[in-house]
Amino acid sequence: SDSDRVENIRRIGEVTKLFLEAGVIVSTAFISPFKKDRQQVKQLVGADNFLQIYCKCPVEVCEKRDVKGNYAKARAGIIKNYTGISSPYEEPEADLTIETSKISLEESAKLVVSLLESRGIINKSR
Repeated sequence: SDSDRVENIRRIGEVTKLFLEAGVIVSTAFISPFKKDRQQVKQLVGADNFLQIYCKCPVEVCEKRDVKGNYAKARAGIIKNYTGISSPYEEPEADLTIETSKISLEESAKLVVSLLESRGIINKSR
């Protein structure tokens, strides 16, 4: 449900904050469909600690990649409130957008590393 998604993102933000306070670089990966929730996490952890990377992919490609068949189940009404099918997804204004249907995993990883280097989070690779 929408309320479950909100609570999930809130919890992720709280755990992330704890790790940041311990001096750990944190990378999380999850579906966060609502702009308001992403903004709340950004405020919680601090704007300087928050980089948003949007792995953008057309839903048709996601369906082709879906080895569990969840998209088909969502389209058949078996899974309710499925993000991108029967529940909305608000595209983020990200620090980096990676169009995963257009570039390789290796190229995607290089973009992430470049972003982290440019922000001084990690040292430049050789």
